[in-house]
Amino acid sequence: MDHIVTVQDAVTAFADFMEPTAAELAAIDAEMPVIHAEMELLDAQIVVIDRAPTELDQRRIRRARRRVLAAHRDYVNGLPVQKGGAA
Repeated sequence: MDHIVTVQDAVTAFADFMEPTAAELAAIDAEMPVIHAEMELLDAQIVVIDRAPTELDQRRIRRARRRVLAAHRDYVNGLPVQKGGAA
């Protein structure tokens, strides 16, 4: 009988002392507006997944798509993050 062996121990063997570097944390922080915008778009799409979207739903999805595009643009261009804004 052959035993199935996982590599879980080998993958996580060094996890206790490996922390993200300051550069990695800064990169995650810089990408957070994109992640939040994509989550907002996903939320808007989930709302209409089982029904026909109303005009209000369609506007919410369009706004969320524009925010995703703007967040991607700002991230790629290295522009400062705009927080808040009109809903």
